[in-house]
Amino acid sequence: MITKPSGFLAAGVAAGLKKSGGRDLALIVNQGPEFSAGLVTTTNRVFAAPVQWTREMADGTFRAIIANSGGANAATGVAGYQQSAATAQHVAELLGIKSADVAVCSTGMIGELLDLDALLAGATAAKEQLGDNWQDAADAIRTTDTRSKTAEYLADTFTVGGIAKGAGMLAPAMATMLCFITTDAALSSAEAQEIIEYAVDKSFNRIDSDGAMSTNDTVILLASGAAGRADLAAVRTAVTAVAKDLARQLIADAEGAAHDIAISVRGAHSETAALAVARAVSRSNLVKTAIFGNDPNWGRVLSQVGTVPAEVAPFDPGDVDIYFNGIQVCRGGGVGADRALVDLTPREVSIEIDLHAGTAQATLWTNDLTHGYVHENSAYSS
Repeated sequence: MITKPSGFLAAGVAAGLKKSGGRDLALIVNQGPEFSAGLVTTTNRVFAAPVQWTREMADGTFRAIIANSGGANAATGVAGYQQSAATAQHVAELLGIKSADVAVCSTGMIGELLDLDALLAGATAAKEQLGDNWQDAADAIRTTDTRSKTAEYLADTFTVGGIAKGAGMLAPAMATMLCFITTDAALSSAEAQEIIEYAVDKSFNRIDSDGAMSTNDTVILLASGAAGRADLAAVRTAVTAVAKDLARQLIADAEGAAHDIAISVRGAHSETAALAVARAVSRSNLVKTAIFGNDPNWGRVLSQVGTVPAEVAPFDPGDVDIYFNGIQVCRGGGVGADRALVDLTPREVSIEIDLHAGTAQATLWTNDLTHGYVHENSAYSS
């Protein structure tokens, strides 16, 4: 919860940006005494106006975040950027700070300008409701999410909290997602940046729902310093734990999914190789539909493992072992135990792949491909 750490206020209001109604605008404020921030955004070459604004303003300090659902403000040209700038300026005037200290985030349909009058009026309303309203803020950034995502980590001398949104297009870098993490530990700007980059790499960059990369992905870490200095490694651990918790919640809420799938690759010659193999498997619609049908089709997994170039992940196909929920269905690149022994009816599914080519390992989470996913994404803009 983003207001759990000392020094933070939040609000979430209905500004009238969502066609479906409900809360659609969140405001988060760091009251200090320090205002360090770290930022990670999408690597998509097509990025939204609020991403451009927030990148340009990122100097290691943010004192507020305003985030809306109901529209991505992406592919909107100069007019879209002007909307982001006007939003930041309005929030800055409300709070008595500089517009450069306001991060702007948006999520929703691409290619449409926002209703700026409604957004600014919503920001004014949110300012009046600032308090311990983390749940309202978490609810306000949802789009197709069926539930809000929150997490916290209580350390001995400091606290970390976070909220996120996302339910599809969960692919590196990150997802069609927004994530805001706060801590009352004192951090320098450089420390905040290093910690959030590390946390994102170990969490949001290790989920992959459908291979689709968004234009608006943004993760921000705010540090108020209200709890004083803490062991840097401990803060990194706490922030990463919150990020991993939120990332798992994104996969668990993936559009129409019936299974959450952990793809673990071990025996790789490097972590990069392990991730490449896991990602190849996670992006196979054949594998994902097999899991939806409760079919432990290890041949589809083995086939995907073989698509990774040898220079990326060297291994001998004749050495590969594959396990579904602990049952070794592929042994040495061939037939293993009877696949009928595997029960894929539980929500969580484990696919383990041993390359026998080294000591490195990595785990990536994905989900199955269902009728619900097709319906959700075919009717998204209607």
